[in-house]
Amino acid sequence: MWALPGDAGSGGRPGRRALILVENLSVPFDRRVWQECTTLRDAGWTVDVICPQGGKRDTEPEAVIDGVRIHRYPLRAATGGPAGYLREYGTALWHTVRLARKVGPVDVVHACNPPDLLFLPALWLKRRGARFVFDQHDLVPELYLSRFGRGKDLLYRAVCALERRTYRAADVVIATNESYRDVAVRRGGKRPADVFVVRSAPDVDRFHPVPPEPELKRGKPHLLCYLGVMGPQDGVDYALRALAKLRDEVGRGDWHAVFVGGGDTFDAMVELAGRLGLSEQVQFTGRIPDADLVRYLSTADVCLSPDPHNPLNDVSTMNKVLEYMVMGRPMVSFDLREARVSAGDAALYARADDESEFARLVSVLLDDPEKRALMGKTGQERIGGALSWRNSQRALLDAYAAAVRDRSAGTARDPDPAGEGRTIER
Repeated sequence: MWALPGDAGSGGRPGRRALILVENLSVPFDRRVWQECTTLRDAGWTVDVICPQGGKRDTEPEAVIDGVRIHRYPLRAATGGPAGYLREYGTALWHTVRLARKVGPVDVVHACNPPDLLFLPALWLKRRGARFVFDQHDLVPELYLSRFGRGKDLLYRAVCALERRTYRAADVVIATNESYRDVAVRRGGKRPADVFVVRSAPDVDRFHPVPPEPELKRGKPHLLCYLGVMGPQDGVDYALRALAKLRDEVGRGDWHAVFVGGGDTFDAMVELAGRLGLSEQVQFTGRIPDADLVRYLSTADVCLSPDPHNPLNDVSTMNKVLEYMVMGRPMVSFDLREARVSAGDAALYARADDESEFARLVSVLLDDPEKRALMGKTGQERIGGALSWRNSQRALLDAYAAAVRDRSAGTARDPDPAGEGRTIER
């Protein structure tokens, strides 16, 4: 049987302790990490987290939230090119080791990337008896290629070397999807039985539809919505150019669009909207409270997933896609491998980076309310079934059981000649 919260097979014997290391987001703002924390807590683990402090939330140096102790350190995000990243990562590593000493001995150290540098404190903890679980949120070499456009230069070779060191140090790898799992096996040289897919899934307590509010459409018949980070690789510029084509090539102005979120390119995207003549039809909210986010998503007719095709996006699971689905919203996406795995028939897919076709498919959905309703229902069913967090909980607890070499009497590891790392029922 599966190892469920509280079962012996989860490795959750009394007194077991896990330390989760995060560098790029605060906790519990990092929703995936927080779900992992609470799953482990419910399985009997004592959980500590070391992470940076947030800007407007998660600001306390130390907090105990729902039984999880969180240790936070001050961190300024990198600016000014490679030197800025060296300062950021050096500061983060120093604080992480400092706080890990404070936490004391643990059974498992669970490091979440990026960056691929947390294997250094993990190795220090391994020498003190901990097992190392590497939670690969991003493929950093692909992230480097997609974000900076510098090609396979010296820094690219450096991040590849750090990824190899991380894989080598890890006892168990957690991947967010099958594409990442394949990389861990093929490029990382991990045994298939030591790599577990723990898919991200929306928090259904946070995301649930509320009655739509027509006033959010600013007097237009339709509302389009983008939710997510605004970084160089996230495609907000593609979405804005597609909306300009929706107006100019398709000939429709019966829509208002809202872009929710922030990031490195936020100001540049506001400026781009102005240059495209979209300022009156496109609203940028920045980061907003969950309650307001749910209002916009509940009112949206079509959601936008404009991530362009690049080495990272093609194999990554986009949180916004899952969040659109749990809210029952249809979407238009560029044709990316893992977008299709997540959304299935809950999305229409434009040819990679084809802004004109993206605009045309938005128009198709605006003209077909029945299709929108069917796609929204399909998305909700997928989130409630194969893509539900409960399935990910089981995989997470199996990964921890493998890390500590603890099996329940009813669970065994398939010899798995096909290399798929499955757990089977005896």
